[in-house]
Amino acid sequence: MSTEEHAPTETASAGGAPRSLAEALRGRDDRSLAVLLRARPDLITPVPTDLTQLATRAGTRASVVRALERLDRFALQTAQALAVAADPASYDELASLLAGDDADPAVTAALPRALGTLRDQALVWGPENRLRLVRTARELLAPSPQHPSPTGLGPTVAEATAGMSPGRVQEIVAAAGLPSTHDSVSAVAALAALFTDRRRMAALLATAPPESLDVLTRLVWGPPYGQVTANPAPHLRWLLDRGLLLPTAPGTVVIPREVALRLRSGRAHREVQPVPPPVEASGTHRPQVVDATAAGQAYTALATVEELLKDWDEGGPGVLRAGGLSVRDLKRTAVALDLPEPVAAFWVELAYAAGLLASDGEADERYAATPAYDEWLELPAAERWARLATAWLTATRTPGVIGERDAKDRTLSALGPGLDRSAAPEVRHRVLALLAGLPEGTSATPDSVLARLHWERPTRGGQHPQQAPAQPPQSQAAPASPANQQPSARSRQGEDLRARIARWTLSEAESLGITGRGALSSHGRALLGLPDEAPAPAELPETPGDKLPAHHVPLPHAPASVSAPDPVAERAAAASRAARLLAPLLPEPLDHVLLQADLTAVAPGPLKRPLADMLGVLADVESKGGATVYRFTPGSVRRALDAGRSASDLHDFLTAHSRTPVPQPLAYLIDDVARRHGHLRIGAASAYVRCDDDAMLSEILADKRSQGLGLRRLAPTVLAAQTDPATLLDGLRGMGYAPAAESAEGDVLITRAHARRTPPRTAPEPVPDGPPAPDDTLLGAAIRAIRAGDLASTTPRRAPDGPAAPPGALPRTGSAETLATMQAAVLTGEALWIGYVNAEGSASQRVIAPVRVEGGFVTAYDHTADEVRTFPLHRITGVAELADDAT
Repeated sequence: MSTEEHAPTETASAGGAPRSLAEALRGRDDRSLAVLLRARPDLITPVPTDLTQLATRAGTRASVVRALERLDRFALQTAQALAVAADPASYDELASLLAGDDADPAVTAALPRALGTLRDQALVWGPENRLRLVRTARELLAPSPQHPSPTGLGPTVAEATAGMSPGRVQEIVAAAGLPSTHDSVSAVAALAALFTDRRRMAALLATAPPESLDVLTRLVWGPPYGQVTANPAPHLRWLLDRGLLLPTAPGTVVIPREVALRLRSGRAHREVQPVPPPVEASGTHRPQVVDATAAGQAYTALATVEELLKDWDEGGPGVLRAGGLSVRDLKRTAVALDLPEPVAAFWVELAYAAGLLASDGEADERYAATPAYDEWLELPAAERWARLATAWLTATRTPGVIGERDAKDRTLSALGPGLDRSAAPEVRHRVLALLAGLPEGTSATPDSVLARLHWERPTRGGQHPQQAPAQPPQSQAAPASPANQQPSARSRQGEDLRARIARWTLSEAESLGITGRGALSSHGRALLGLPDEAPAPAELPETPGDKLPAHHVPLPHAPASVSAPDPVAERAAAASRAARLLAPLLPEPLDHVLLQADLTAVAPGPLKRPLADMLGVLADVESKGGATVYRFTPGSVRRALDAGRSASDLHDFLTAHSRTPVPQPLAYLIDDVARRHGHLRIGAASAYVRCDDDAMLSEILADKRSQGLGLRRLAPTVLAAQTDPATLLDGLRGMGYAPAAESAEGDVLITRAHARRTPPRTAPEPVPDGPPAPDDTLLGAAIRAIRAGDLASTTPRRAPDGPAAPPGALPRTGSAETLATMQAAVLTGEALWIGYVNAEGSASQRVIAPVRVEGGFVTAYDHTADEVRTFPLHRITGVAELADDAT
């Protein structure tokens, strides 16, 4: 990085204009510094010691690349225009490069905001007549053969002729109709002046052959490089002789930047986008219809998650060795949920993100519900939904990439590693915010949403335009195809990912009930922390620079001293408000079903939990939807009897919860299964069967299907088996009998399904997308520390004998002189400049105000740390008084 960007204060010009980025930062107020640190939080990780170090860090490649990635399209185009302008450039020159010779009014109106953004983020500094792009940003954005510019411009005349012989330069000057000069520098300057003069350039081009003009037309918007043969055609020779094309390598020519800009009417970009593209509406619905549709989807979402966890209640599928869910288990789960596999994977991942399921951590590791799931079930339906929606909104895990390959060519699996995409929360928030900007009940076209996102983050998620190598020229005097025109596969994949996340967001928000019919619902708006009414689409906020022209009127920022609310508390409050808005829209749970003569029961809506749980044991779900259909079978009735219910209990239950009389076929089914249930008793012998009816035991022995059970008669009413009781129980049930298990005491065993739970687990933490945004407390402390450190490093000092000491040099005094100066400062209250070496041997300089000196220690207010500290005297290298003109 150039030293001019972080040179010390003494480099300031006599007129007061900043001579370095550090000096420009030094001239900012605390609010402006807070804006910078909020926009680029990596600059205070860790906190810089002073403003010079802050400026140095702001110019590092990694930080600049990250800042450029977060610029919107027009701000990035403004930076690209500065990169091809003179250094420094005036505001009018920059405006001309963006607005062209016709001074596009839309570009002219939007430029103050874009320039203010670049100033706020310390990418541009200097007054309006000397605008400077941070050198690292210029290196990234300026054209070069290896890194073509997104503007499509090539090198300047001076850069293209740098290696050309003086004789050849004079030949070009003469062919262009210019007088010869005594040196190449003035000749190149005269040629550049010709190309930038509109009248003289028009006169020169008027004499050009039509074929020559056609070549310039093909190269003017980029790529600027072309290929020529050793003996170029006459129309190419005409261009080469007059410097309208200049050689850069054997067989390669380039159109100089000045020529291209004149042919472009002064524009640096072919298409300038000063304002974001609008989000287009695809349909409009009544807000009540949107809310009702979204509420129905929200209820379905809750039912799906409950069904998933109920299916895994006794222990879910196993965990792969590399982590995650196997393809076969995902297919089985999708069949159980009656959903496509990608949709089933989304619900599995959502339950995981909400902390409702996890791996149990056992030797034979399996997935199961967590204790938090039981707590979640006890919450009201709207609060359960709010928890799911909040988890989805902030999660970085992206189910849409399941089934793809990672960098090591391994398949990404559900619940496995490698699914985190740090940009996902930002994209989800932004997509929903764009929907919120439309009138209530209005849905957006996906393509317009994607176009808006691409304008806001044109380089986000992909390779930086200057990081891909240029391709060689393609044909004679034809444009080469640089990498920024043909993105690499990696770049396309990155760009596609962001667009795909946006599309997944639209689909997932609909499935969750945040949107209804494509429009944001009222509870979805509350989830984002927005007011009930949809606001009018707001213009992009203006951002002030450190010094803007008088005709720039930026909108003010909120003061840096205003306390920012806690994000966690904000999310909790928004989720609570969303739940309150959703609650009246959800269907009220019912306490009844409709029994039918075909051994089915119809639940016309959601059932209360005790009823739903009992009915889930007594019957099998046959179909789901607005109304759920349950079917009673001998197996389902036996399942209820095995759970400890008697026939009379089942009759009473159905009578109490049915709006229709209990059909006779259902009553007969219950009585028939109950009459046979428990007639056979099975215990441990290894296992045995006993029955008061010896004829039934004879029938079992004679049945060929019982041969695998190893049965033999021990007594007229007892059979012994070679299998365990569970296998014997299942075998006889498969033969059509209804045995019951009994204990060693002869009592009937009640076999309830035991829910399997993992130990307490926390939900997965989102992967941060860079350093977190600092809160106001951290910002205030960081700015105070930077200011104090800057004071210590820039305040003029003088040694005890009078001469001023240069900044950066530690003072050196003897121990007696140090002690005497400290004691005198305690009496006078003056501040001192000291050199200090800490316990780790690290030396630093500080400005302190001594308060007390005793016992080999000095207690003083440390301006650098903005607190009172105690310093051992033996660690102080020296002391000096501040100069009289110190501020």
